Amino acid sequence: METLKRYPLTYGIIFLNILFFLLSALQSGNIVDIDLDTLVDLGALYGPLVVKQGEWWRLLSAMFLHGGMTHILMNMVSLYIIGRGMELYFPKAAYLAIYLLSGLVGGLLSLYMHPMSVGIGASGAIFGVFGALAGFFLAHRKRIGAYSREFMRDFAVILGLNLMLGLSISSIDMSAHIGGLVTGMVGGYMIARYPRSLPFFVLSGIVAVIIGAKYLSDVQILQ
Repeated sequence: METLKRYPLTYGIIFLNILFFLLSALQSGNIVDIDLDTLVDLGALYGPLVVKQGEWWRLLSAMFLHGGMTHILMNMVSLYIIGRGMELYFPKAAYLAIYLLSGLVGGLLSLYMHPMSVGIGASGAIFGVFGALAGFFLAHRKRIGAYSREFMRDFAVILGLNLMLGLSISSIDMSAHIGGLVTGMVGGYMIARYPRSLPFFVLSGIVAVIIGAKYLSDVQILQ
């Protein structure tokens, strides 16, 4: 219970993801692998529906959907590990803003790169949290010295492993990962250096998402 009180946002996000997974498993009738029709019905990213039909809400709903047991376990374990660190170093409002905006930007980039694929998962948002921690240690590298350098070395190793994994497994959408990572790193650095910049980061992120959505509509990526 004490741990729950200390990291309420991390556990809350994990709970929502598990809840959505159980709902999708119930509708699909299969808890190991969720069929694509069920995922699309529940709000997965799919270019024709998002861009042509204007269902932009799928950018948010897709962040809480997963394709199977392995997929959600990998993402939730990752969030459990790094989310608690995020909750220690950042205000909860900043954590939530970085998580959501990273997922939205990752989703937009995924749509641009793979408009006819079904996109799901919290990976873009989770990479945003990871990037935010990297931004924090980068912003305070002089003050925390060796610990910062140790984190950045670990960051480089984990990033390299994820890049190799993403390049070797075709079903992993690296575009969402990269979009989330960059968004999180920028936000983490800004907020760590200038704590009052959170409203500016949120407003800039929302504007960027709106511009990105308009761009995808205008360039006709589905043709």
